[in-house]
Amino acid sequence: MLKQTILGAFLSLALIGCHQQTKTTEAETPVETQKLTDKTIVDLSYEYSKETVYWVTAKEFELDTVFAGDTDKGFYYSANNFSTAEHGGTHIDAPIHFSKTGQTVEEIPLEHLVGSAIKIDVSKNAKDNPDYLITVEDLTNWENQIGHQIPNGSIVLLQTGFAKYYPNKEKYLGTTERGDHAIALLHFPGLSPDAAQWLVDNRNIKGIGIDTPSIDYGQSQWFKSHVILLSKNIPAFENLTNLNQLPNDGFEIIALPMKIKGGTGAPLRIIALLDN
Repeated sequence: MLKQTILGAFLSLALIGCHQQTKTTEAETPVETQKLTDKTIVDLSYEYSKETVYWVTAKEFELDTVFAGDTDKGFYYSANNFSTAEHGGTHIDAPIHFSKTGQTVEEIPLEHLVGSAIKIDVSKNAKDNPDYLITVEDLTNWENQIGHQIPNGSIVLLQTGFAKYYPNKEKYLGTTERGDHAIALLHFPGLSPDAAQWLVDNRNIKGIGIDTPSIDYGQSQWFKSHVILLSKNIPAFENLTNLNQLPNDGFEIIALPMKIKGGTGAPLRIIALLDN
């Protein structure tokens, strides 16, 4: 975890600037903004490289060097090209990914990507069961232990403990094979459709994330949890890491994807902000 003082201007842009503001003129008095200092930043994102884990049918990450070295004018210069599927590594599933009328990446309101968050840890239940389905009981147990319901407008993060296997595909995905046939070989935990429906019906959440390759478990064939959540314009954050460094409650999330117009998903840089 990286500890540092956060400049007020930076977090004002990230946490408050998501609300639309009118443009000020020189004659206007600047709006006073909240200053957040002495926060602990936890990076919940994996880096992109040849090791990045992708869905078994998706194009993997490629980085090509355009130039790296001294120029004929004497200064150093470097530049790369990269190519990647939308869905791989730490990324966002935009609602349109499983909902015909859902929002594309650039249409997701920033308010759904920034805000208060909670963590529900089911790693003990999933430890010996790579096909574990997170249940409604897991969600209500968290509420009973914390002493209150999942707050309205929360971003919910689900910790299964599978991040410890990344980037070992055999353990993290269940297979090292690639292609359509490999889909049947996937084994990792996910959110049960019943629990997804319970969240939609009973709790007003605005985003959800998990430390596995998918909100639906590896053996899913119908991806019902995706359909339930994304049909309500609730974006999903997948392949998260470092959830073990977060408390169960009382922290903030900033989850900003590459702003791909018409995108069904995108690489995601997601961080948590903890009070010191």
